[in-house]
Amino acid sequence: MPNSPPRCGLCDGTTWSAQDEKVTLCFKQMTCLVDQTRAASTSRRTLPVDSMNLQSSKNVLDGGWGWVIVVACSMAQFLAYGSPQSVGVLYPQWLHAFQEGKGMTAWVGSLVSGVGLIASPVCSACVDNFGARPVTIFSGVMVAGGLMLSAFAPNVQFLIFSYGIVVGLGCGLVYAATLTITCQYFDKRRGLALGIVTTGTSVGGFLYATAQNELILLFDLDGCLLIIGALALNLMACAGFMRPLNMPAYYLKQKAALERTEEQLFENPPADNLKTTPGNGERTLTVKDLLIIIDAKDITTTNKKGGFMAGSAIVKIIKEKRQAYSKYMHSTADFLHDRNFMALCIAIFLFSLGAFPPVLFMEDVAQSEGLIDEVSIIPLVSIVAVTAGMGKLTLGILADVRWINSLFLYAFTLLGTGAALLLIPISKSYVGLQILSAVVGFFSGNWSLTSYITTKIVGLDKLTQAHGILMFFGGFGIVLGPPVVGCFFDWTQSYDLAFYFSGGSVLLGGVTLFLCALPWWDKKKADIDRFDIQYTSNCDKVASVA
Repeated sequence: MPNSPPRCGLCDGTTWSAQDEKVTLCFKQMTCLVDQTRAASTSRRTLPVDSMNLQSSKNVLDGGWGWVIVVACSMAQFLAYGSPQSVGVLYPQWLHAFQEGKGMTAWVGSLVSGVGLIASPVCSACVDNFGARPVTIFSGVMVAGGLMLSAFAPNVQFLIFSYGIVVGLGCGLVYAATLTITCQYFDKRRGLALGIVTTGTSVGGFLYATAQNELILLFDLDGCLLIIGALALNLMACAGFMRPLNMPAYYLKQKAALERTEEQLFENPPADNLKTTPGNGERTLTVKDLLIIIDAKDITTTNKKGGFMAGSAIVKIIKEKRQAYSKYMHSTADFLHDRNFMALCIAIFLFSLGAFPPVLFMEDVAQSEGLIDEVSIIPLVSIVAVTAGMGKLTLGILADVRWINSLFLYAFTLLGTGAALLLIPISKSYVGLQILSAVVGFFSGNWSLTSYITTKIVGLDKLTQAHGILMFFGGFGIVLGPPVVGCFFDWTQSYDLAFYFSGGSVLLGGVTLFLCALPWWDKKKADIDRFDIQYTSNCDKVASVA
């Protein structure tokens, strides 16, 4: 008698057995398994993800792991910006080693601080797509590699590439990653958190200035750069603590593609691509979410069709992407229509144009004026760095005070910096230069306010886009400032005209921001809007009578 097919112990039905599997399932069990998987896929799509993320975000804001993020980000900025912030110590060494003009050599110091800021829109996009942790790891490789490569530079042109561009781009990635993830973890104490994070650059500039001085004496310039580059590898360790609070766009694309694959597998009707349903309400997706959906949709659309239909599908995808990216660019350009944001961009450009060159040339000013024979034990760069750290903490705390307008606070720092710069040519003693360096450094701590003010103007959702534009203006000023000041010295053989130019530029930026931030503009706009509404209502009354 032939063997009867095996029976299922649960439903007494005929089982199905796979050849390569040791598991037997009955037909009812398979149907149940498919239904459960389909239900799970549907529940994932209809689950109120945004509300859950919102609740979890509120629970972790302003404390907990956020303080670990602050320490890790501060340490990352310390390691990345330590050498660039104290590049004034390396500048005389490069002048002596390569025998180039001060204008040409100044490009190294200007690019290392300016390139990263100019590339801030790209750096911010990288953080948006991949997250702070992968970006910081990659930046650690760039910073360490650029510093070590600079040890073998045969001329200034090679140094401009290795130290100015490679290290500068790495620092820009660190800056964007650390500020973005800090703003995500803090709300009420955001000013204090940003102040602590950005203090890492000042502490790094203070310690690295003295350390590089000693390392040059012990191991020469090449050995100094190799040791500093090896220390920069610790950036990858700092990245390990940067646990993402929100899932980056790259992973959202992968998740969306996986969900669409499950939909095709179980032949579910496609969900609405432009709406999500968290809870009982609907939320329109942002332009960034629209780009993610279209990118995920590309993976599965072309697999369904072949031949001519596949070609038409590709054309349709290209049109959808073009429209989505066009909306993205328009949303980015809308920031420049805001009066306060545009004034802030102009102010930070003029501040970077005038305030950064003194940090680079301060030591050379003291030596060229005969105030000191060589770099002192505590260089002027170190004084600028330590007072900048104090300024960042103080200004960050003041920014959290309710009755203080952060725009007016930033404008005040520009006016103070400009006044100090105008007094540097008048000072004829090393003590006077130390005092003015401390004043310039303290007010230069206003970099901790940029992210705070940007968040206040455009909101947290658009922070990365707007901050990238703002840092582009700042980086452009930093790149132009030192070469212009160096050319002034090569032309006049004196720094007096150069520092008058720097101080005037910073004062102009402070006055511009102060005038544009006055509440009189908002009051005038409100009066115009109220007049338009009153005029329209009168027309309606006349029309109704007629």
